[in-house]
Amino acid sequence: MNTSFWKAGHTPTLFSAFLYFDLSFMVWYVLGPMGVQIAADLGLTTQQRAFMVATPILSGAVLRLVLGMLADRTSPKTAGLFGQVVVIAALFIAWLHGIHSYEQALLLGLFLGMAGASFAVALPLASQWYPPQHQGKAMGIAGAGNSGTVLAALFAPVLATMFGWSNVFGLALIPLVLTLIIFASLAKNAPNRPAPKSFADYMKAGGFLGLASTLPGYFHDQYAFDPVKAGYYTAACVFAGSLLRPLGGALADRIGGIRSLLVMYTVAAACLFVVGFNLPSSTAALALFVVAMLSLGAGNGAVFQLVPQRFNKEIGVMTGLVGMAGGIGGFLLTAGLGAVKQATGDYQMGLWLFASLGALAWFGLYGVKRRWRTTWGSAAMTAARV
Repeated sequence: MNTSFWKAGHTPTLFSAFLYFDLSFMVWYVLGPMGVQIAADLGLTTQQRAFMVATPILSGAVLRLVLGMLADRTSPKTAGLFGQVVVIAALFIAWLHGIHSYEQALLLGLFLGMAGASFAVALPLASQWYPPQHQGKAMGIAGAGNSGTVLAALFAPVLATMFGWSNVFGLALIPLVLTLIIFASLAKNAPNRPAPKSFADYMKAGGFLGLASTLPGYFHDQYAFDPVKAGYYTAACVFAGSLLRPLGGALADRIGGIRSLLVMYTVAAACLFVVGFNLPSSTAALALFVVAMLSLGAGNGAVFQLVPQRFNKEIGVMTGLVGMAGGIGGFLLTAGLGAVKQATGDYQMGLWLFASLGALAWFGLYGVKRRWRTTWGSAAMTAARV
């Protein structure tokens, strides 16, 4: 990453966007690593546990569009401050009063979705400061905030064992409040933000976290891991995906987002297909999940190298829409794998279905790549490689 990148935009805002995204993803995902412990205390079935873990993903998917519209109509910084205050308030109430039933856990999950909606704020906030040829790197760095899932996977089960899982919500408030202060102090809206769109314009525009949320339960059910060990295995997987996101964006800047995505789809689908054979070795399953998450993380970086090229004037709402689609996919994956496990006794059919969807996405992208590269992705339209 050469020095021209660091001179092209606003580094304090890029850092603030990353930190906000990172801590938001940490709390968005926090129910996943503690899912086994919460389910044991509340007496939940496998399917209820999966739905509880999936609820923040679905809520975040819907709220990404809402927060994206708010970012576009007001400013990304204003929307970010609003989202952080809502999440802090929800966690404070959950910590103060406790979670005593399945329904209360679902209600908390709905509010934690606001943390997942940070996707629709952090990325436009960073993107609007950078020119087309640096979009992949800027979006990759800001988007690497999904590494917050690593923090949750590593520390939430351990802290829950030491202090009780309800107190984890209170402990999470400490870094969240510090992040709010840093974000309010350092982040700035880009001076050349596009004009807000009307509601009619939004209507015209019309796997990473899902898999990460499923992994603690998968390792617990499949290999009888305790919550802490399952959390460590999950952390290894999500760290791999988070690490590759900025590199995936940089690779897309160099060779083109479409070419990068085709490779990532192939690798991820192949790995998940093999894991579906219910491998007896947890180490082999871990290695394949790590490679799959590496591919999905790099693919995330490539997707958000492409989005600003096609929708540079609608980046707020389109980030929200694309993020919403990803969140709905994550919800369906998490809830679906739980339902498959409940119905069949293992995850085989669910993993194979997920791998098949990856293959389907490959063929869909391959089918439109020529049209994309000769229209909005042509050299006459953008300085970036598409």
